[in-house]
Amino acid sequence: MDQVERESLEADVLIVGGGPAGLAAACRLMQLANEHNQELMVCLVEKGSEIGAHILSGAILEPTALSELFPDAKNQGAPLDNPVTSEDMYFMTSKTSSIRAPHFMLPKDMTNEGNYALSLGNMARWLGEQAENMGVNIFPGFAASEAIIEDGKVVGVLTGDMGVDRQGEPKATFQPGYEIRAKYTLFAEGCRGHLGKRLIDKFALAKDAGTQHYAIGLKELWDVKPEKHQAGRIMHSLGWPLGFGRSATGGGFLYHLPDNQVSLGLIVDLSYSNPHLSPFDEMQRWKHHPLISSILEGGERRAYGARAIVKGGYFALPKLGLPGALLLGDDAGFLNPLKIKGSHTAMKSGMLAAETVFESMQESADGGLDLASRYAEMVRESWLYDELHRARNFGGEVHKLGSLFGSAAVWCEHMLFRSRLGVSVSDPTPDHATLKPASSTPRIAYPKPDGVISFDKSSSVYLSNTNHEEDQPCHLQLADAELPIRDNLPTYDEPAQRYCPAGVYEVVEAESGPQFVINAQNCVHCKTCDIKDPAQNINWVVPEGAGGPNYPNM
Repeated sequence: MDQVERESLEADVLIVGGGPAGLAAACRLMQLANEHNQELMVCLVEKGSEIGAHILSGAILEPTALSELFPDAKNQGAPLDNPVTSEDMYFMTSKTSSIRAPHFMLPKDMTNEGNYALSLGNMARWLGEQAENMGVNIFPGFAASEAIIEDGKVVGVLTGDMGVDRQGEPKATFQPGYEIRAKYTLFAEGCRGHLGKRLIDKFALAKDAGTQHYAIGLKELWDVKPEKHQAGRIMHSLGWPLGFGRSATGGGFLYHLPDNQVSLGLIVDLSYSNPHLSPFDEMQRWKHHPLISSILEGGERRAYGARAIVKGGYFALPKLGLPGALLLGDDAGFLNPLKIKGSHTAMKSGMLAAETVFESMQESADGGLDLASRYAEMVRESWLYDELHRARNFGGEVHKLGSLFGSAAVWCEHMLFRSRLGVSVSDPTPDHATLKPASSTPRIAYPKPDGVISFDKSSSVYLSNTNHEEDQPCHLQLADAELPIRDNLPTYDEPAQRYCPAGVYEVVEAESGPQFVINAQNCVHCKTCDIKDPAQNINWVVPEGAGGPNYPNM
């Protein structure tokens, strides 16, 4: 397509991503501007159709950062109406049995007193309202497709063109994207952010960091019978169906929300080794365990979704910025893997980034401060750093020892040594390099879904409200179009057809032989393919703005 003329917008600060990190940064910037009687032009672009449309999390919110940002958040209408009232940890020893762990044996960082079970999407919507009320310009449905880099400095982004056909040619509905320029750009795209990933690579921001690791989280929202509902009760599980060994690690959750609803799901670490494993099908059979099915029986499934989770923690943090830009939240990897919580840490990183940027503005009109160094210093001086440092060995211990012995090592470190163990445990093997050949691993016979407790992928994707304009360039790009059939199929039985939670990838038989088919319109934007593909052949890029899932109450 020929070069098109784009409209240009100017801002003091541009934020890419409307999740907890980006919205907290926006709100904190406006608070600082109001405190100093300064005018500030803050723009936030969000690829989802609305704030919260692409937000998916368990979610248990630790209110630490929210209380710092809005001390009166509850009275201001924040959705903090469901405090955790009880919690249980179960070791599922088989498909029918389990052992409940005594609460006193759980490390403090793994308990949830004072936290809230809620919809993170609804919390994001509330934060978005606060940001707009303060004067932030929020543009939902605008996907940032390229970072504008001039003389080694980020000076803004380009948003994607709309109305382009599969061959890249403009249709009758064509609308060119915008050029949004800013003195500062904050990237808060979430886990495996499209632009954040590219900036980390282009500027070698992770050259001194450890290996980043990920999981896939699959979630459903159910209405359950009132007699089976206990508001504020939360459950976690380890073991079956993933087992307790090293080959596949992760665990389940079930949280009782208001209005007789529960959110539940399975988290599967993407370091698993068996290419026949299907995280989606593992979750479906996990729901048949009596601990879970007894709550779901007689209920109705309302929503489904999936999202990658960044789990590298302390050791995997990259350099946090570059000239003109900073990385926030999961774009940098601020999730606490021990707590399996990233909302409060994402918000704190956003607030610290906002304070860094505002301080830089006070030094000079063009920002004379070394953003990355100052931001890193502020992180080190905050509780955010202390929290991640306490949890630094969790991922390495579980990856190296498995769920059972890894959990025992975590318990010893935190209960006996009070997180002061003078040993560093990390896992240098990236998740895409852990698969074993399909011929040397057992096939997994997953039971057919019963349509009552367990379901298939197509009906699940329908509940995610996922929609993409079909006649647009495929946003799942292959570096080598022949590789899936030539290499991945004979070696790994092409694992994309199983690790994708939305049925995007298929191997179908044709007269000319097997074909690799990409059903991009089904994509729920989880980014698992970008992470787990053993040849790193799949590159996830943003589709047209507003495409993807539309999660209600997730």
